[in-house]
Amino acid sequence: MVLGNALALLSGLSFFVYGLSCLQSSAMAREFERFGLANFRVLTGVLEVCGGAGILVGLWYTPLLFLASAGLTVLMALGVGVRLRVRDSLLQTLPALGFFVVNGYVAIEAWHRMRP
Repeated sequence: MVLGNALALLSGLSFFVYGLSCLQSSAMAREFERFGLANFRVLTGVLEVCGGAGILVGLWYTPLLFLASAGLTVLMALGVGVRLRVRDSLLQTLPALGFFVVNGYVAIEAWHRMRP
């Protein structure tokens, strides 16, 4: 439980900040152009900000923690897929893969907390 909460806090803060960067940074705009996904940058940023905020609030309301972390798990699975599609290096792919694992763990732990 302590590990899950620590990982949730790390993920929530990371996605909140990274999502804001996705919305405001010209470097992120160039990355999304490189991915061939420029039209999805704003949506991705909004989903990341909402997911990060959902995880942070979810530390006090487990169903929200589950939904937010599960959603970010899916988003990171897509992110890994994009990185593979554009043939990024393993080093470039590791953050998305790492957050896929972290959010998957948080979602599974939250699911178990909700079950009697």
